[in-house]
Parts: sequence; structure tokens; C-alpha cells
Amino acid sequence: MSNNKLNGKVFKYGDSIDTDVIIPARYCTSFHAEDLAPHCLEDLDVTFASRVKSGDVIVAGHNFGCGSSRENAPIAIRGAGASCVIARSFARIFYRNSINIGLPILIAPDAVDGIEDGDQVEVDPTTGIIHNLTKPGEWQADPFPEDIEKIIKIGGLVNYVKERLAQVYDEAVET
Repeated sequence: MSNNKLNGKVFKYGDSIDTDVIIPARYCTSFHAEDLAPHCLEDLDVTFASRVKSGDVIVAGHNFGCGSSRENAPIAIRGAGASCVIARSFARIFYRNSINIGLPILIAPDAVDGIEDGDQVEVDPTTGIIHNLTKPGEWQADPFPEDIEKIIKIGGLVNYVKERLAQVYDEAVET
């Protein structure tokens, strides 16, 4: 398995999982993953935070991350240990917030149909290939454009900008 591939157990949920359910407002006094993680999805699945392991995968239906523009939501998901989210569709602001913190999110309606709660999956965010390890099934999500892939690989937009600024500085010093 290459370093790009993610491997984990699936936690499957339905349509329109909003940011208020992903991380309830009462916990949004923090932007620290360690504060948010224990409360991730607790209003939907009170056992999620205690069962999720590092690398696990959330699979959901349409419009995942709808609702408010709560930046805490993808931070809570990543902090809880989920390595990515696969859904039929995402709310636009949640999609962007996820990229900004380096959380891979893949649009793959056929995969959502073929993957069940508890399945073990392998996901390659670079190619968009999703493979079910529990039962036969492989699906293709749209891979990320090169720039977004770089942002995700480096851990988010802040790290990406820091790296780019360091490169520009190094180039300027050399000349």
C-alpha cells in the first residue's frame, strides 16, 4: 500500500448531515481538534467519537456539510481520526473548508451505494480510486486537481502558503 492510500472502517450516514450535527454549536468555542473531536457527530451518533479509529472513513449521502459555514466541522472530523469523507455531494462551503484544513473529501455516488456501514475500504485520494476490502467493489471518484492535491498532501492551505512563501524567499535570496 502506498503512502497516498487511506485505509479504514466505514461509518455510514444519510443525506443532509449538517455542520450543526457534525459539531454542535455548544462546542464551537474552540478551533482545536483535540477539543472538538470528542463531540464529533454526537447529536447523530453518540458512539461515533468513541468508536472511530485513526484512518476510518465517513460515507454519506447528498449534501454532506450543509448548514452554517462552520469551519470547526471538518476540524472535528479530522481530529476524531477520520481520514476522509466520501459522499454523493457536499455543501460548497464545507467542501472548501475541508480542503483548507487538508481533509480529503471525495464525490462518489456509486461508492456510496456499494459501501455499507462497517466495511473496510481503501481510498487513494490522488487517483480517486475507492476499493472495498470487505466485499467486491471498486469505484472511481473524481481526483483532485493538482493544486488542491498539493494543499491536501501538505495538511491544508496554511501549510501550503507557508511552503510557497519559503520557496519564494529562498529563490529571492539566491538571486
